[in-house]
Parts: sequence; structure tokens; C-alpha cells
Amino acid sequence: MIESLQNEQVKYVVSLQRRKAREEAQLFIIEGWRFVEEGVLRNAPIKKVFVCLEHEPSEWQPLLAQLRERSIPFEEVDARVLRKMSSTEEPQGILAVVRQTNYTWSDLHIDSKSVVLILDGIQDPGNLGTILRTALASGVRYVCLTPGTVDLYNPKVLRSTMGAVFSLIILPSQQPEDILDFCQRRELRVLMGDIQGVPIYQTKLSEGPLALVVGNEGKGPSLSFRDADIQRVTIPMAQEVESLNVAMATGILLYEIVRQRGFL
Repeated sequence: MIESLQNEQVKYVVSLQRRKAREEAQLFIIEGWRFVEEGVLRNAPIKKVFVCLEHEPSEWQPLLAQLRERSIPFEEVDARVLRKMSSTEEPQGILAVVRQTNYTWSDLHIDSKSVVLILDGIQDPGNLGTILRTALASGVRYVCLTPGTVDLYNPKVLRSTMGAVFSLIILPSQQPEDILDFCQRRELRVLMGDIQGVPIYQTKLSEGPLALVVGNEGKGPSLSFRDADIQRVTIPMAQEVESLNVAMATGILLYEIVRQRGFL
């Protein structure tokens, strides 16, 4: 059992709470019983698990068996050490160090049913995490993030994804020009969610590969997308409501695509 706050493993895990350290090590932290279980279930590249058995010991045995089955190392720590390692005020008793997965354009296998979600400058961690979970639930597999989007491995983003991050092919920090070039080369029809545009319910979405651009919470999509020759779609709203939360709006747009394509 690790009981010292000066232990090198403890210091290393604490360092991974900083974005720069995560990027250099190509690692990130997940916390909580459900999240770690989801990571194991979805075959996340977990390097090591740290657990404090003072918390939820009854939860440990089934997960322990899964870790052993997958040869994932684990180590017990005391409550004080876990609090030091954790980014939350009230840790749930378990966290894991996970290797980042770096995808490239070649990992996007486009066919007639493909939907690529493009998130342009989404800054709120909760919004990004919720959008990623919604994307997975709606059948999306491919997501591109532009520079200026909140760090994918921010702890608040990860908690909001509830494990969806392990089942999506996500390309962070992609320039809009590169995204549009890929869409053109692979013949993806590109739509952009906007305040002004063709109502989404009047837009035919049932055929061919599709890319959907969703922009920043306050400013909307960047000029690179606004200046491009792509179709703008909007969500009709009553009672003089001007806009919706970006995560809510993305969910509505994605599920209209799902409805028309009969995916679910």
C-alpha cells in the first residue's frame, strides 16, 4: 500500500492533472468506480489503477477480477494519498492512468452512412463531454476538434463523457482548412449549425456521408467555416428564443440525422 505523499508514483499522477504534463506523457487520468469500469469494459488502454479500499470495498472484487483478466496492474493507496492524486473534492476511491490514443485521418473509414461531427471552439468542459456522449449514443464514431476547443482530457470533460471517449475516434487540434479538405476529398456533404439557415426538419439528411459543424458557445463557427461554401441549418424556436445550449442543439441536430436515416 502507498501511504506517503512523497511517493514518486503519487507525484507523477498528480502531475498528470496538468495539461502540459498530460501532453508530454500522452497519458490522462480517469476517476470513479463507474468510469474505471466503463474503461475496462470498452478496452481502454489503462496502464495502472490506484484504489482506496476504505471507499466502496464491495465494488472492488468484480472489478479486480476484470483487471487481473486483462493483466492491468493495480495498487492500493490510503485515503490521504488518493485525495492528493484526485482532481475532485470528494474522490470515489479509485482512479486510473490511461494512455492517450492518437488517431489520424486514415482512421476515418468513410462510407455512405458515415457522420463526422466537427466541434469548432467548444470551450465549456461540460458541453464538450455531453456532446461526445450524445454523439456516441446517436451512432456517430468520428469527431474532429479544432484548436481553441477545450482539452479533450480535461477532468471535467472526461467525467461528462461517462466513458464515451473510449469508443469514439477523435482527432483533436485539427485546422478547419484540413477538415474541409478531408471532407472534400472524401465527398462528405458538410452542414453547419447556425442561428440562420434552412430549418433542420426541412433538410434532406437521409443519403450519403455527412459532416456536421457545431461552433463556439458564444461566437458560433469560426470564419474558416463561415466563409466556406457549406449549407447552414438551424433549429426552429418559438417564444422569441434566440439560441439553445450548444450541447442541447447538437443533440437535436444529430438525432434528426438519426431519425431520417433510420439508424436506431
